[in-house]
Amino acid sequence: MSRSSSPGFWKSMMLAAMSGGAGAGPRGPYLSFITDRNANLLIRGGLLFSVGVFLALVLNLLQVQRNVTLFPPDVISSIFSSAWWVPPCCGTASAVIGLLYPCIDSRVGAPHRFKREWSSVMRCVAVFVGINHASAKVDFANNVQLSLTLAALSIGLWWTFDRSRRGFALGVAIALLATLTTQLLVYNEVFQYTSPDFLYIRSWLPCIFFAGVITMGNIGRQLALYEHKLLQKTHQD
Repeated sequence: MSRSSSPGFWKSMMLAAMSGGAGAGPRGPYLSFITDRNANLLIRGGLLFSVGVFLALVLNLLQVQRNVTLFPPDVISSIFSSAWWVPPCCGTASAVIGLLYPCIDSRVGAPHRFKREWSSVMRCVAVFVGINHASAKVDFANNVQLSLTLAALSIGLWWTFDRSRRGFALGVAIALLATLTTQLLVYNEVFQYTSPDFLYIRSWLPCIFFAGVITMGNIGRQLALYEHKLLQKTHQD
């Protein structure tokens, strides 16, 4: 029997193909794609972008119904009454935030383990939408009362679904940066808020941004954890 026709030869060739040799992935083309870091980052980024776009459309619809935001007529979209650039910007920001949170967790060497299950993430999203709904639908005596209420709700969201110091610090930093960016956009008349009460914008806006950062950070962490478990299972198999 020739060497090429022996069972041992073909078994060794199959194992070599699955291992991918020196240049391919660890277990062939398909598993190489699954375990490729760049491919996983693209997949997670795409999912986070989609979630951000969807939430932007839903939350903007709430604000428009409340007559909180007004966009110039020349940039009004015929669908969902939103400027065309808002959903992509929110999607991009969501992807960056969702990828940044697990990246920082890995850098400090302390993975976030508090309530790491999809049911908790879905509840976090529901609470975030509820906070936005309250800002759009509930009538408060004044803007100070509204701002304090939303601040308490946003911090409560962080305490319930995050509780990490780095998560809180990152949420505050991004919320302040997003508020400053919004202020610049309003100042340059890209869009405007009805009845602004703090430097062209609504004073409660940082609270909404903070809650959104915590929510997208939770989604990003959960996706990273799911990816980690999938890679572990792949390597064990």
